[in-house]
Amino acid sequence: MARTAVYIVDDDAAVRDSMAQLLGMHGYETRQFADAADYLDEAEKLPKGCLLLDIRMPGMSGMELQEELKKRGRDEPIVFVTGHGDISLAVKAMKAGATDFLQKPCDEHELVGAVRHALTGKRDARPAGGIDEKAAAAVARLTDREREILSHVSKGLTSKAIAQRLGISVRTVDIHRANIMNKTGTRNVVELVRLALAGGFIEK
Repeated sequence: MARTAVYIVDDDAAVRDSMAQLLGMHGYETRQFADAADYLDEAEKLPKGCLLLDIRMPGMSGMELQEELKKRGRDEPIVFVTGHGDISLAVKAMKAGATDFLQKPCDEHELVGAVRHALTGKRDARPAGGIDEKAAAAVARLTDREREILSHVSKGLTSKAIAQRLGISVRTVDIHRANIMNKTGTRNVVELVRLALAGGFIEK
């Protein structure tokens, strides 16, 4: 039986409430925690479940909580929630064992799909979705320059920073990024980086 408990750890009460409401509509039982310390205080007493974890929080960060749980021998699947500009941290979290990551504000389909994937290993199919072979094939369709751009995007660099590194205009970078999104069937940077991870372009 799939585990249905979802623990939401985020310092933003409005975000916690929104996620809890959406997940409750899909039959998940949720518990909310305002910070990592609150969760750790109760972790040993809680049934195992999925963690929805904000990367940036006052005190202990999401990634620090991830590391502490590993030290304690706990293996709950973790879905990180990131704000704009935290892509590089999200990639590091995935490499450290996180199941997935989402970008605020979370789309209902993406949120529920990520939790389902974390709890059961299954994700709803979507264009160039989480299947490794399809993801790898999507990346393989990119040109050398597009793969170079993708590498920089996955490190969290802005179009301006990429343009400076490559000696090209910001507009040219944006055109490449749009072409990459079109070829891979992704809608935003989070989906693009997730695909790059699934396809082996970014090593875990």
